[in-house]
Amino acid sequence: MSTLGLALGGGGARGLAHISMLEVFDELGLSIDEISGNSVGAIIGVLYASGMKGADIREWVDELIITKSHVIHDLLHKKKALRSIEFVDISFQQSGLIKGERFIQLLRETIGDLSFDELKIPLKIATSDFWTAEQVVFDTGKVLPAVRASMGLPGVFTPHEMDSRLLIDGGGVNPLPHDLLSNNDTVVAIDVMGFPVEHGGKPPGLFRSVMGMFDIMQNTIIEQRLLHARPNLYIKPEIRGIDLLDFHMANQIYEQAEPAVEELRRWLIQWMESLES
Repeated sequence: MSTLGLALGGGGARGLAHISMLEVFDELGLSIDEISGNSVGAIIGVLYASGMKGADIREWVDELIITKSHVIHDLLHKKKALRSIEFVDISFQQSGLIKGERFIQLLRETIGDLSFDELKIPLKIATSDFWTAEQVVFDTGKVLPAVRASMGLPGVFTPHEMDSRLLIDGGGVNPLPHDLLSNNDTVVAIDVMGFPVEHGGKPPGLFRSVMGMFDIMQNTIIEQRLLHARPNLYIKPEIRGIDLLDFHMANQIYEQAEPAVEELRRWLIQWMESLES
């Protein structure tokens, strides 16, 4: 029987587009045999692998992120005074602004403190070793520490020490880890890096400059990796005007992702028909 792997890339708030993609698999009654994820792709991936449907994840996001995430955005862009909210734990270390443990606690309250072997769908999470610049992949042990490591975006979330390594966002080495699914017959990869945010030709500020540079690096890594190995289907939703932490713009993200959602739907239907013939 043909196996199907799904790679969910990083991209901050733009990763909410993954939810719309997962809803297509649910709509068509398709089971995913293995998932790989990095950063926000690891977060969405673990929720889905735990047994949640795409619609469940959308509702979870609506309740826990969208209504509150504007505070993170405002905080980082210095538009409003600091306010404490449920899942933001501010760190004044130089290595990152947000520690991330409270967000991981929210995940724990949602899916439990699962091990990889307890997930309903096998999952691989990509992270980067800060000191050696090597990719570190987790698919055994407890899930949430691996998610915490993979979301360690430099300058935003503090790095995570695990297994004697200092781990950061997997996007440093593999922003779209479709190559981790090479044992599957068919691999679909969703690239949610999006496109640069333009602000009327004005030079970007410090934070946007740093995040923009990281986006450029990740896009370049993805392009180079695609030259050496391509998934059966590579989709990049045309998401524009969305910054890394614009989770409050979820509706715009979902709307912009619709053409890519339709592309995925058409391709999967044709793929299913080819398996039946």
